Amino acid sequence: MTVSIGKAPCKACGSVDNVSLFKDDSGVVKGKCWTPGCNKFYPDYYGDDPIEPVKESVQQTQVSINDLPFRTHSKRKISNKICEMFGVRSAINTDGEVSETYYPYIGTNGTSYKIRKYPKDFRVKGGLDGIQLFGQGTFAGASRKRVVVTEGEEDALAVAQAYEKYNGTIYPVVSIPSASNLLPVTSNRDWLREFSEVVLYIDNDDAGSEAVTKLAKIIGYEKIKIAKGQHKDASDELINEGHRAVLSAIWNAKQYNPQGILSGEALWDAMEQYNSIESVPYPSCFEGLNDKLKGMRAGEITLWTSGTGSGKSTMLREIVYNLIKTTEDKIGIISLEESPAETTKKLSAMALNINPTDEIPLEDLRNGFDEIFGGDRVLVLDHAGAITDGIIEQLNYMAAVGCKYLFIDHITILVSEGAEGLTGNEAIDKIMNDLLRVAKTHGVWIGLVSHLRKTASGKSFEEGELPSLDDIKGSGSIKQISMDIVAFARDSGNENPTVRNTIEMKVLKCRHTGLTGPAGQAYYDHKTGRINSLNPNF
Repeated sequence: MTVSIGKAPCKACGSVDNVSLFKDDSGVVKGKCWTPGCNKFYPDYYGDDPIEPVKESVQQTQVSINDLPFRTHSKRKISNKICEMFGVRSAINTDGEVSETYYPYIGTNGTSYKIRKYPKDFRVKGGLDGIQLFGQGTFAGASRKRVVVTEGEEDALAVAQAYEKYNGTIYPVVSIPSASNLLPVTSNRDWLREFSEVVLYIDNDDAGSEAVTKLAKIIGYEKIKIAKGQHKDASDELINEGHRAVLSAIWNAKQYNPQGILSGEALWDAMEQYNSIESVPYPSCFEGLNDKLKGMRAGEITLWTSGTGSGKSTMLREIVYNLIKTTEDKIGIISLEESPAETTKKLSAMALNINPTDEIPLEDLRNGFDEIFGGDRVLVLDHAGAITDGIIEQLNYMAAVGCKYLFIDHITILVSEGAEGLTGNEAIDKIMNDLLRVAKTHGVWIGLVSHLRKTASGKSFEEGELPSLDDIKGSGSIKQISMDIVAFARDSGNENPTVRNTIEMKVLKCRHTGLTGPAGQAYYDHKTGRINSLNPNF
């Protein structure tokens, strides 16, 4: 057992009472000098030229906090002067190392202490109700230009140490007890708002981010600036980078903006990122779409709509095949009206330029399969299997593993699978917002098929009538959230085979270019199962 027995002069540096004396079970009186630059340790203080202690206490198992030296852990690089300024004291073990540190908080019931027992065991002496911020009383008469608020006491000491190293003047810096205890901020809000600016130098982690949001609301957005260093907090910054790095983080603090509001360089960064998004062309058989849409872009949803049997799935497969041939990106396919085996056969036959309804020997299909699926770049959802997490989560998975293009055929079934008990327009609205979130979060392009309302009278869509935006079936969110909308039609019952297999295309919406209207024709070759260019000079 170690027992503190008082203080004594230092034989090495001549200080009057900076040596802490203590006994252990051996009965030998040891000592440690806390004078900066000295730090002499006495394994047997009275073994040579004994000097009487300045004061001696009755042997006890616990020393008074006020008798402990002003100090914190040596690795923090905080001077005794800064510790004394903030009233921070530490208990010393028999090896001369800090075993506990006491951080004072002034409250309505006197001084309370947050105590750290190393390495990381915290407790409180006296309670933390009705307290000031750590260090607040130190700056009662200071200038009200700027105050720095940290998340930890050691961080506040680090900021003060950085100030002291810079020019000897220590400007206001305080700390909250923790990211989860913001009551002292609420209680002392008026004091904080006396400053022209409040710099939040909070830990760079999830808890810290949440605390920043709450602190800004309490103190007031217009006062808040955010300091960010290279490390998690101000203490780590001081230890690893030095005092100038700590000050740089404070001096370069940015005006706080609530989540979702951008300004200044944040806007430039967003614009620069948007400007770098590549437009990937559609296949050459869709020249008219490339002319108006300028291709496909990450983060966008393109809606494809036409009458029943007009070739929506075939057109999407043509785009899939073109992406496989012209890019190295992964592709995700969610075809809810056919099985994975059907999708696989149709894409494999496409690589062979053979209609998938023809009899194709397996060895030939294997060649087509290897061309499409051999590199594991195409993922197909098994809709008939057990999907416990919902299709939206399957989309998130596909995007997370690298799929840059997601093809969904079609939204009506998707809504029935993923709307979590909602019906009607509410279900569609939810799915469309979920899809937009997938596109924006992961930076993927989504090709989405939608059906049309039945025509009341006149020529039907299956007879070649091109749809309008109002013909799209379902909630208005489908056309509002989709960035591009492509409508097409063919007269599937026409006696003339050329007319019957000619696809008329029209752009109903393009947010990127604003260009709409006729987008040329394409021709479905029944023999090859492929779509070819037709009349490119539309």
